[in-house]
Amino acid sequence: MQLIDWQSYAPGEYRIECPSCGRGDRDKTAGLTIESDGGVLHCFRCNHVETFKPERGAMVRMPTITPERKVQQKHERLSDWGAKLWVECRVLDGLALEYLAYRRCAVPPKDGALRWHPSLTHPSGYVGPALVALVSDATTREPLSLHRTWVQSQGKAPVDPPRMPLANQSLKNGVIRLWPDDYVTHGLAICEGIETALSLAHGFTPVWSTIDAGHMAKFAVIRSVTCLTIGADNDKAGLDAAKQCALRWVSAGKTVRITRQQCNDLNNSMEAAA
Repeated sequence: MQLIDWQSYAPGEYRIECPSCGRGDRDKTAGLTIESDGGVLHCFRCNHVETFKPERGAMVRMPTITPERKVQQKHERLSDWGAKLWVECRVLDGLALEYLAYRRCAVPPKDGALRWHPSLTHPSGYVGPALVALVSDATTREPLSLHRTWVQSQGKAPVDPPRMPLANQSLKNGVIRLWPDDYVTHGLAICEGIETALSLAHGFTPVWSTIDAGHMAKFAVIRSVTCLTIGADNDKAGLDAAKQCALRWVSAGKTVRITRQQCNDLNNSMEAAA
């Protein structure tokens, strides 16, 4: 039984939702390769395989084999391996600065939570330079994980996904302190992504990255901060997260400002204006 519409894909390689174990449009665990003489679909999670040959006019579905998985315990704080990797990372220079300049980002202070590694291995096997950010608890400052972004001098590296945290390490209540606590007095700004935060930094500092919309929505109220600026992504998830965060901070007696821009985020706006 055919589960995907082979005719709707042009020759090339795609990452799509698995027709067998898919969990939504954003769950792209299946690799699809289309060539002139047919194609193959393989899910890297459930091992579902389908093949297609135009001359047969039919699809062949191979038996699904579910691999046995070992349950790994999630670390509630930065693992020893993560701490060692963080020490190995360099202060921003060279190619890392070239990437930030290409993305029109401000450069954070050297004692912030953003460094880089010249040769970091991606789960796909790719090895190359990557920005490495320390994720810490927004209130306790406890190191939680590392966030990695594989980059080139003119954009992200050709890997999927190009950015990811360490596996099996908690991100709960986590933020990336691009500017250290010493810079935070009465005002603070937050954005989802690192590049978005470093775009806002052209006009306002200190600024932190909340990693994603979910963490922004739950961003903890910091007692010493009286005014919070939120660099909201211009999509439903981003606007909803900014609103949830703002309501909690206003309820705590804080002043809140939310940015507005036509592009999806402030970094897109910087690139569009260039």
